[in-house]
Amino acid sequence: MRTIQMTLDDNLVKAVDRVSKELHTSRSAFTRKALQDALVRYKLEQQERKHRLGYEQNPVETDEFSIWETEQVWGDK
Repeated sequence: MRTIQMTLDDNLVKAVDRVSKELHTSRSAFTRKALQDALVRYKLEQQERKHRLGYEQNPVETDEFSIWETEQVWGDK
């Protein structure tokens, strides 16, 4: 693990300290978790963006998935 310095607004530090105390964790642990969550969220947003662009460039055809309709039958009739 590395130690780094960061510049944060006083209000943000106070809020992080308050929540960290409520969660019985340290400022560092809270910040690590927040950064990890932000990276996961960023990766997901990038994947969704790529997926959306793919469909914008190659829209779904009207009957593209009709071949799968018979697969949806569960046979409970």
